Amino acid sequence: MSAKSKASPHVNNDGFDAKGQIDPSKALVPQTLQVNEERVRSGFLPKIAKVAASIPFARDAISVWYCARDPDTPFAAKAMMMAALAYFVLPTDAVPDFLGVIGFTDDAAVFAALIAIVGRHLKPEHRAAAEDLLVRLQQT
Repeated sequence: MSAKSKASPHVNNDGFDAKGQIDPSKALVPQTLQVNEERVRSGFLPKIAKVAASIPFARDAISVWYCARDPDTPFAAKAMMMAALAYFVLPTDAVPDFLGVIGFTDDAAVFAALIAIVGRHLKPEHRAAAEDLLVRLQQT
């Protein structure tokens, strides 16, 4: 019996499942993903509601948030999205957000890099949901 067949029949030894997605149990630091998910769950909507009108990448950030919550998004992409969203939510980052527009340049760079890497997972319905949320936020 080969080493590959001794492992779970649905997971290769390289940590990827049959669909090419990372097996969550093989993540280097699964607790980090849990911490990021909790940080995003509690902090993303309040922060985006507060700053959406003043940041040009709000639509992208919200699209990523919807994509990260989509069960069809591959685990590896979801983990990267949660990390970027958690960084956005953090009050202390490389360039503090209280510095106004300049304070969000690092966040914008993170989202630009993220979309370049995993943007193919953003579906039209994620973008439409982001647009709807932006409209609702502008009405409040």
